[in-house]
Amino acid sequence: MNQKKYLFEATPDITQQAKALKNYATFSDREMPDGIFVTHAHIGHYTGLQYLGKEAMNTDSIPVYAMPRMKHFLEQNGPWNLLVKNKNIALREMQHQKEIQLAPGLKVMPFTVPHRDEFSETVGFIITGPNKKALFIPDIDKWEKWETGIIAAIATVDYAFIDGTFFDAAEINNPQDPGARDIATIPHPFIIESMNLFKDLPTAEKKKIYFIHFNHTNAAINPNSKEAARIVKNGFNIAVINQVLKL
Repeated sequence: MNQKKYLFEATPDITQQAKALKNYATFSDREMPDGIFVTHAHIGHYTGLQYLGKEAMNTDSIPVYAMPRMKHFLEQNGPWNLLVKNKNIALREMQHQKEIQLAPGLKVMPFTVPHRDEFSETVGFIITGPNKKALFIPDIDKWEKWETGIIAAIATVDYAFIDGTFFDAAEINNPQDPGARDIATIPHPFIIESMNLFKDLPTAEKKKIYFIHFNHTNAAINPNSKEAARIVKNGFNIAVINQVLKL
């Protein structure tokens, strides 16, 4: 109908993201999306923009949707400001809880969430399609720090793609690893914490929840792990590559 395609997050694997999106969007031969929505200035979420530059794709004014601090960060720091100067990207400023109408039957609303905001604010999104609505929160410090209750937010959508970075603290706080980091310096809601928070939800509400954004230490990445089995047994989902959910 509208024949547009949009990407959420410009990861370092953006070339694979773009090819996968092209394969699904058979109405277009264009490699690049019609717009990119970025949540914040951490390495896994925006650094794929480098491939839009002169040395690689040399794109023409791809709309990049960013919050004010994120927009300022891209405008003022190299090499990202070259993307702006050379018109490889066209920055579109977003505002907290202000809807963006992309097409009839398709809109996106950003909202801020608490996270380690060294260079930019951090946002999640509500993505509303013709028939269904999705919640997208890949990064947040802890659910209790968010002014909006996560359970109330899940109740308003059909899908909830939420932060599943770490299964528990043990995967990072390993006393046998001399390079182990203090988990307190990289706060995220552990999957075991989220499952405990959601344990009394009705089955239909649990089925909305898809854990995403797994760290490489997270055993739940392996579908045959006991951690993955525990998530599924408890009534939740683990998002997988090439999964298609319709809005």
